Amino acid sequence: MPTIRKTDRRLKEKNRELLKLREAALELRISFPTIKQWIYKRKIKSVKTAGGHHRIPQSEVDRLLYRTRGRTAPERTLVMRRVSGRNQLVGRIDGVRISGLMAEIKLSIGDQQITSIITASSAREMNLKPGQTAAALIKATEVMILRI
Repeated sequence: MPTIRKTDRRLKEKNRELLKLREAALELRISFPTIKQWIYKRKIKSVKTAGGHHRIPQSEVDRLLYRTRGRTAPERTLVMRRVSGRNQLVGRIDGVRISGLMAEIKLSIGDQQITSIITASSAREMNLKPGQTAAALIKATEVMILRI
């Protein structure tokens, strides 16, 4: 019995990571026909269900998020230059925890996670919610490297 429960949990976890085409298109800010073409041209990986429907793994959406900031290279450059800082990482919000005057925002970028502490009023003003696309702007006078 315990092995069946573990298998059921794994299947549920995998299903949570799979998005319907419309959900993935919305997150990537592209049209439904575009995502279908990407599947056919193998620009994005998909999984076929038993009924023959395509599902997109969340990891694929995360991989492509940074590319959807603009349709052409000049548009992407323009979007990135609206802010003077160039150290911008685009990802998906994993968690928002507001407590008192401060808010903790967890942003997932590929296999990595960045946690940012901002004011609660800023988090409310931006209406930040888990699952939304956001960019982390890194502002630092120095970057340290640790050899592992």
